[in-house]
Amino acid sequence: MLMRTDPFRDLDRLTQQVFGSARPASMQMDAYRAGDDFVVHFDIPGIDPETIELDVERNVLNVRAERRSPAPEGADVIVAERPTGTFTRQLFLGDTLDTERIDASYDAGVLTLRIPVAEQAKPRRIQITGGDRKELVG
Repeated sequence: MLMRTDPFRDLDRLTQQVFGSARPASMQMDAYRAGDDFVVHFDIPGIDPETIELDVERNVLNVRAERRSPAPEGADVIVAERPTGTFTRQLFLGDTLDTERIDASYDAGVLTLRIPVAEQAKPRRIQITGGDRKELVG
């Protein structure tokens, strides 16, 4: 059997149960550019992938996921340290990203998004023409 040893942790748990969470929990995130993709990793362990919602409106990406308590209804919970509830995060995406082609995958508690850089935003080489100039006759 597990023993309760930290009175402050119990106080935190009791406060959360009585007052609830004042705001949705956030997700830890890493983001970087790799070649022609912008990659974002969100840590959301223990989430049922069916509860993950992604939507894009204009240039705002909204991520929402829910973790439910594994304890059955009416169970006498001894320790509840893992956060439950709704987790949300908003990302403001630049116009240089192709939001029509976002790829999302969830593996080992990590949600990974790959957002391609839009074609018009990719670096391109500009052709320089020769020096065929006509002389002005006055």
